[in-house]
Formats: sequence, C-alpha cells, structure tokens
Amino acid sequence: MISYFINGFSVKMLTLFLLAIFCGITPVKSFAQDSAEFAKNPLYIQETGLYDIYKTKKADIVFFGDSHIKGADWNELLGREKVVGRGITSDVLEGYLSRLHYIYKLEPKICFITGGLNDIYGWIPVDKVFQYYTRIIRELRTKGIIVVVQSTLYTTKEWANAENRNPEVEKLNKLLKEYCNQEKIEFIDLNAKMSNGIYIKNSLVNSWGHLNPRGYKIWAEEVEKVLNKLGF
Repeated sequence: MISYFINGFSVKMLTLFLLAIFCGITPVKSFAQDSAEFAKNPLYIQETGLYDIYKTKKADIVFFGDSHIKGADWNELLGREKVVGRGITSDVLEGYLSRLHYIYKLEPKICFITGGLNDIYGWIPVDKVFQYYTRIIRELRTKGIIVVVQSTLYTTKEWANAENRNPEVEKLNKLLKEYCNQEKIEFIDLNAKMSNGIYIKNSLVNSWGHLNPRGYKIWAEEVEKVLNKLGF
C-alpha cells in the first residue's frame, strides 16, 4: 500500500483507521510488524489521549485488551461500580506493554486481560506472542494486581485466513492455560463457551464479526463466576 500524506495524515493510516472503524478488523499487515507501529494506530492515539483526560482516578476492576474489550461498557455489563474498560481496537501486545502505566494509575485490585488475536493476524509467531503476553502478566503482578487471563477469542469461519489463524489462536491459548496453571492464575476459557470447533459461533457475533450482546452476556457470566470465587 502506497503511503503519502494529506494535511499531515498518512493515507495508509487513514485506510487502516477506516478498516478498524467500519470493519472492526486489523489488516494482514498488522501494527505489530514494526517496533513502534502500534503507536501509529489512530485509535491508539485517540484512546490513550482520552485516558489522559478521563476523570476516573481509581478502579477496583479493569478490563484490559483490544476491540473485544472495547466493545462493551463493562461497568454497565456487570452492574458493578469502580469497573473500567481499557480496550483499544486493533491493539497488539506490544501496545499493551507501552500503556501499562494507564492501568497502574487506576490502582486496580484485579485486571482481566485478553489479547493476541491482532498479533496472530499480523503473522507474529505464537511463541513471540506468548512471550509478550507473559511479560505483561508478570508486570501487572509485580504491582500487586490480581490477573485473570481470558482466552484469545477465535474468529468466525468467514474471517479472512480463519482456517490457518484460528489454529494459531488455539496454540496460544494452550500455552496460556498451561502457564496460568503453573502460576496459579485464573484462566477463563471463553472459546469453550462460545465456539463450535475452532470457530466462534455465528450466533454470538454481529455483522462485522465481533461479539454481539448474546456473546457479551456469556462473557459477563463467566467473569462473575471468577469475581465471586475471588471474593469481589
């Protein structure tokens, strides 16, 4: 894709922005492919700019992730106070690492995290994705934050390259589940509730391939089980 600028804005980045907004997907060339490409994501710039001006100073529960986290108001979904969502559409795990300070400033007691799909769709090897993921978990835990890992969601069968990307998602989730078992970290297997084989059920997604309210209802129920188990 040729990149040039109109009024200081790259046509390439404008195209990526429109894909993210209207399709809810990350193109095959992901923001993760260059060391700081995630920071050029217009949605990353927008959201982190908002984090700087939001009035919320403290939250007990934070949801940390990509468009799947961004897609719901977690405070409303759970019917709980002091719940904040920190999801950015198209974000990759390198981007998560770069914005950890926005999580820390909220001083959460517990952080629910999910991610990795955009990295996998950027053809990042699963082993590298897993390394990024576990580093994020370790960083959060060093701050005394309880971490709950939620499985990386499959795509529907209709998504581009789903037949070879979803098996990579399955590999990542297997590594994450094993790691969580070893480290005594709660792991929520969302795909066990929402998938049919290695594809997410079409009945649980909207027209642009992300979770619909039925999907989020299942997710919220699984979150509540863990919150109750942990005494929240």
